[in-house]
Amino acid sequence: MTVISSISSGRTAPPQAGAARPARPFVGELRLDAFASHRRTVIPLGPLTLLTGGSGSGKSTALRGYEALARLAAGDTLEDVFPDPGAWVPERVGADAQGRRGFRLGCTVEGPAGPVRLDLAVQAEPSLRIVGERLTDLGETLLSTALRDPRRSSVQAAWHTAGVVPVTRAPFPDDRLGTALLPLRVAGTTDGQLRVLAAAEQVVVALRSAFVCDPQPRRMRAAVPVGEGRLTSCCDNLAEVLYRTHSQCAQRHARLVASADTGCAGPVTGLTVQRLEDGTVQALAGRGAGRSTPIGRLGDGELRYLAHALVLLTGPHVLVVDPAAEVPSAMQALTVLADGLDRDLDVRQAGELLALAAAICADGHMRLLGTVGEAAAAAARGTAGATVVDLAP
Repeated sequence: MTVISSISSGRTAPPQAGAARPARPFVGELRLDAFASHRRTVIPLGPLTLLTGGSGSGKSTALRGYEALARLAAGDTLEDVFPDPGAWVPERVGADAQGRRGFRLGCTVEGPAGPVRLDLAVQAEPSLRIVGERLTDLGETLLSTALRDPRRSSVQAAWHTAGVVPVTRAPFPDDRLGTALLPLRVAGTTDGQLRVLAAAEQVVVALRSAFVCDPQPRRMRAAVPVGEGRLTSCCDNLAEVLYRTHSQCAQRHARLVASADTGCAGPVTGLTVQRLEDGTVQALAGRGAGRSTPIGRLGDGELRYLAHALVLLTGPHVLVVDPAAEVPSAMQALTVLADGLDRDLDVRQAGELLALAAAICADGHMRLLGTVGEAAAAAARGTAGATVVDLAP
């Protein structure tokens, strides 16, 4: 198994036996096997983790793997998550005697239930289906599924009960994550069932609390209608969200203005919104002495910097994200997935954004997994609290 080593200036060692368990579940390790360019890869994840490496090293693929697990935990089907499943199987991997090819994904989730492992085997060809899933806690299997009859669109699931019947068995659909279905199937009347539920819920809460952030400047420049004020992944409704934060989140908005002043060319004394005659709104960057510049006139790097700062400073209530509604937000840690975190940013902007991310991620409410180039990776190696993972072979 290939373990990708990390370089960190602020990473702490794993908790020792008997140490207090984290109150908020989080993904502490990502595993990828025969998944695009990855072969038995294990990636440790800290509060702020940055993946680096040359083109083709698998940085973006690793984020796609995390996103896939997050979507499956939220209830999406395999077909929705992998519309072109064969594209994720390495070309060099041949089919077995039955013509089957596939890949494996997995993670370890830390939290109140302790370290819980989720491992998933996906058949991509000749048909897309889950052929095996395993949920384990301290080495003991709590849930396992297996494909018994290829003619059926189901897998046989068995989960720990520790009651009169030690194991419960039932068919599960082969296109959904079994761990996410357990809370609907397990009664929670025995200690064993409660243990299974705690482990499954910890994994689901940690995975589904994710937000893919991919700011697209060309879509952020236009005026937009006023809606519910939740930021989309591409940040095309930036003006609408600034309209909301300006009126509802004064303290965070002030911090955003300070960040914009640091990361943008020229002074930024305010971020306001102007209503246009057609009912839409456009954002303005205050320049002092009654002057302002429409946000749409900012450079690509400035817009991407501003969008990432907004995500870091606002949190799930202002983002289009679907956390577990049955769990208090204070008990969840949002993970931001940012491919190309330093894209279009100059050295100064990248350094300021990394410092902001490290400060925000330090309190445990938010985590960030991003990909960066070597220049930003070098800066991150000197940033307290940042973990840099080099995926170069």
